[in-house]
Order: sequence, then C-alpha cells, then structure tokens
Amino acid sequence: MLLAVPLAPLAGSALAGIWGTAFGGNKIGRGGSHSLTILGVLAAFILSAMVFNSVVFDGARFDETIYTWMEIGGVKMEIGFLIDSITAMMMCVVTFVSLMVHIYTIGYMQEDDGYNRFFSYISLFTFSMLMLVMSNNLLQLFFGWEAVGLVSYLLIGFYFNKPSAIFANMKAFLVNRVGDFGFILGIGLIAAYTGTFNYAEIFAKLPEIQSTLLPGTGWLLVTVIGICLFIGAMGKSAQFPLHAWLPDSMEGPTPISALIHAATMVTAGIFMVSRMSPLYELSDTALNFILVIGAITALFMGILGIIQNDIKRVIAYSTLSQLGYMTVALGVSAYSVSVFHLMTHAFFKALLFLGAGSVIMGMHHNQDIRWMGGVRKYMPITWLTFLLGNLALIGTPFFSGFYSKDAIIEAVHASNLPGAGFAHFAVLAGVFITAFYSFRLYFIVFHGKERYDQNPDAHHGHDDHGHGHDAKPHESPLVVTGPLMLLAIPSVFIGAIALMPMLFGDFFKNVIYVDGAKHGAMAELAEQIHGWLPMALHGFSAAPFWLALAGVVVSYVFYMVKPEIPAAIMSFSKKIGLYQVLEGKYGVDWVYENVFARGARAFGTVFWKVGDQAIIDGGLVNGSWKLMGRLGQWVRGLQTGYLYHYALVMLLGIFALMTYFVWLNK
Repeated sequence: MLLAVPLAPLAGSALAGIWGTAFGGNKIGRGGSHSLTILGVLAAFILSAMVFNSVVFDGARFDETIYTWMEIGGVKMEIGFLIDSITAMMMCVVTFVSLMVHIYTIGYMQEDDGYNRFFSYISLFTFSMLMLVMSNNLLQLFFGWEAVGLVSYLLIGFYFNKPSAIFANMKAFLVNRVGDFGFILGIGLIAAYTGTFNYAEIFAKLPEIQSTLLPGTGWLLVTVIGICLFIGAMGKSAQFPLHAWLPDSMEGPTPISALIHAATMVTAGIFMVSRMSPLYELSDTALNFILVIGAITALFMGILGIIQNDIKRVIAYSTLSQLGYMTVALGVSAYSVSVFHLMTHAFFKALLFLGAGSVIMGMHHNQDIRWMGGVRKYMPITWLTFLLGNLALIGTPFFSGFYSKDAIIEAVHASNLPGAGFAHFAVLAGVFITAFYSFRLYFIVFHGKERYDQNPDAHHGHDDHGHGHDAKPHESPLVVTGPLMLLAIPSVFIGAIALMPMLFGDFFKNVIYVDGAKHGAMAELAEQIHGWLPMALHGFSAAPFWLALAGVVVSYVFYMVKPEIPAAIMSFSKKIGLYQVLEGKYGVDWVYENVFARGARAFGTVFWKVGDQAIIDGGLVNGSWKLMGRLGQWVRGLQTGYLYHYALVMLLGIFALMTYFVWLNK
C-alpha cells in the first residue's frame, strides 16, 4: 500500500507524458490525460488518509528498506520508507493540495496547448515530493530533493518560448544548486563519520560524534553538518539570501504557484530540519544561525510585498515571509510549531494562489492589481474564499493561521538564544506588514473603483490569451471555484483541531526531539496555551492581533479612503532612494547578476582565452602538431635517396656510440 502512494501519481504522469503528448502520438487526448493523473493523485490521497488514520489512531509505524541499490565500503544505499506522524501528515497535505491543483488545472489551463504536458509535470512533481517525505534515509531524501527541483525547473519554464520564463527557471535551478552544494556536503560528512544514510542509525550514533571537532578547525562537527544541511534548506525553502528565485518563479502558470510555492517544494527544507531535530539539538550555534536567517527573511521579504503590483508576486513575497516564520520556529527548537505552521500555511496559501488564479481568469489574464477593482460583485465565490485565506494569513483569532503564527511568536519570546531578541522584533513587525500588504491586495482587487477597462495592456495578457478592453470580469467555473471552497474549510478550522495534539500531545512523540533542559520554549508554551478556545479568546487582547488590525485599518485608509497618502509616501521614498532599494530587492539580484554571474563569465573568459585557446589549443594541441610537422620537414630533408649519404650517417652513428661508451668506461 505504501508503494502505491508515490507510484500512483508516477503512473499517471508517465501515461499522460507519453500517450497524451506528441511524443506518443497523443492517443488519450486531454480528457484521458487529466483523468489518469487526477485518478493517480486521488488514489494517493485516499491511501495517505488511510495511513494517517493508522498512524495517529492505531499507533502504526513503518521503517524498512524496500530495495538495496548498492553497498560500498559498508555504506548501504537504499530505497526505504519511514512512516510516522510527521510523514503521514505531510503525505496528506501534499496529496490533498495536489489533488485540488489537478482539478483546478482543468479550468485554468483549458485554452493552453501544453495542457497534457502540464498534467504530466504536476503529477510527476507529486511523486517526487512523496518520495522525499516518505524516505527513511538521506540518500532517498536527496533523490526526492533533486527531483522536485528538476520538475520545478520544467514547470517554471513551462512557457518555454517566453524569455522571462526561461530566465526564471534557470535562476531557480542555479540558486538551488548553490544550496544543494551545502546540502550534499552535510550528507557527505554524516556518511563519513557515521557510515550510514539511515535516519535511525544516524541518530543512534550522534552521541559518539557530538564532541568531535571538524579536522583542522575548532568547530564542532555537528555544527558544521547542521549548517551545511540548512544551507540546502535555505535554497529549497527560499531563505535569505537564496530566496531570489521564488518571486521570479511566478512566471509559471498559477496552479504550480500553489503546488510548488505554497504547500510542497518550499516546505521541504522545513521538513528536513524537523526530521533532523536530534542533530540540531546538539548545536546552539546552528540553531542561532537558523533563527537569524529566518528572522531576516520573515521581516525584510514581507516589506517587499508592499510595493508589488503583480497579484501573484504579492502572494509570493508573503510565502517568503511565512517561510521565515517557520524557520524562526526551527531556530528556537519549536519544531512541532514550525511543522504546524507548515500545515496550516499550506492550505490557506494554496487557497490564496488559486484564488489569485481565479481572479486572473476573471480579469482575462491580467495580473496587474492597478487595473482591477470592484471584482467582488462579479466573482462572489472567489471573493469570499480569498477573504477567508487572507484572514487566516494575517493570524485572525479562530482561523488556522492564528494558532500556528501566534505559537511561533510566543516560542521566540520564550527562547534564550542570542538572536531571539531580534527575531521576536522581526516576527512582531512582520504581523503588521503581512496584514498591510495582504489587505492592500484585497482592497485594491475586490473593492473600490473598477479599473479593468483602463488597462493599457489588455490586449497582451500574461499567458497570451489576450481579450478586449470591454470584457467584464466573470466568476470562474465550478472546476475552479470547487477547489477554492474545499481549501477554505481547512484554512478556517484545521488550526483549532490540530493545535493541542500537534503541539502538546503525543502526535510527534518519538519523532521530533527537543532538549528541554537547554531549550525551554515548548515547555513555556505548554504553560500558556490550554486549548484552542482560550487561546483564541486571549488572542484578541494580545499584541499580534492589534498589530494585524492596525495593518488592515492602515491599508483601508491608504487605498480606500485616502489614496493620495500612499502616492505621497511613494514620491518621498523615491526622492530619498528607499523605493529604489525596495524595487531592487535590496540589491540581491544585482549582486547575483553582476558579481557572481558576470564574475563567473569573466573568469570563464580568462580560462577560455588563456587556458583553453592559448595553452591547451595553442600550446598542447596545435603546438604539438606544428612541432611534429616541422620535425617531419627536417627529417624529410635527410631522405636524399643517395646510398653514400646513408652510409655516412651510419658511420657517424657508429662513431658517436663508440665515443659515448669510451667516455662511459672512464
């Protein structure tokens, strides 16, 4: 049954990718492609739900090798499954969100020529993510890790005739390779010092290496391993400064924004660090590094969301900020809180991305919020579900995002790590910023004056589905709004249901390890939180609620009552250069493009001109044949055809040899 969970989406992907495309003669058509892939993901979801039920309610566990690939020097390279509570939860989240995206895609991509290919890609992505979360060893985890990166490359560059899409997918691929370099170093160090890739065996050997220093340095080995592994998470989970790929990845079709950048791929790093909690608990240095990186991402990436005008990019920067919150929770050893926010965020962020896609469809593929407005009356279902997602995102009491987000803020406040002070300020300030840009987006799109008929680019939509200026917005079909309504349910209720079992119950018992003597954040949380209802009622008097409310009120005043205020602020910020800094994304992209990319090209040019052309081609390759050519010309000159010339040479040779041996005997 466990094998069927990842293999069902893989089978659907293979059938749609071969028989549903020109490669295999397109024998099954559009209906066959989406039916087979949806059936595969549906089967995976049903089986995942059954696994979750067995794990949570019956106490079932599974940790076995399925297939041994090879064994080198005693190190086994295996395919195996580890099914426990965190795996079962991730399986359900991945398959449910993927199922919603598959159904939604029928409506969103109906006009697209690459319809069948897209279904094959997203089903393959689901397989890759399931292999990642179900693995019982680092080798298989790395396989899934790289596979989701590969498929995301295909999905981001889905419109391969668009230069911006090709740039975006190459950027995502290269930035993730930077993180993956650190990740594979960490895996290599673990294999070198423990002799295994298996999680259980690694954790059993940690006491033997917890005091070991990395040779030639004063650094603890566990600290170096922890930081190397987290560098991989920085790339995959888009943490500063390896975050730059995620906003640009909005070049792909909207369904993959929900699938990759909300629920699955970007949370792989959070899952990995939580899985490796026994290792991270041995190094406060690694935890503090994680804490500071997460705090920077949560605060500064959220600020960038304020100035975005592309509806998907606003939500993309929101994703960056929320990933920062999850990372902050990891840094203070609140792993269960981080995974809890991962789960709640998956639902409401997928809802927001798919809601944005519904708006884009209704606005005839316009993505610029400056040419929207008044959409609420044309798209009531999209409006209501988007509002619910926004309320969950900003942490409104009783909504799912409130429970996980407030728990993170309280956990950071309880931490005694050196970076906890800055992190607490960052996550508190992030509450106001999140509420401000989220409701800026909401008010501009769904309320106020209608501006869809003023769009100067109405004939050139993002996905090349151009429509006329006069076409009014329209509600999306049920195949699009249905997934929105289904995602809205957990976005509202899942937090209250899962709060106590996941944070203070036995849900993560023997799965996530916390050293309570050193890191007391979870113990202090347990003293403060006594149930979903008391927590929500207390939330109305806590600082995060008032900061979120202030963000909503300020955005309402700025964009509904006094729009001249943000215009004046923008004008002033341009004069002092602040707007340019934000628009340039703090210069991170500039550094990547002008220092690293151009620097690499400059080095490449030097190596090409000097090393390749001058030394290798000019010296070794061309120089050698030129030398032999000249030597051949000289030797040919000796071949006169006269016998007495050859006899003279033979005599001279004998004379030279005799002289040499006489000299040698002396």
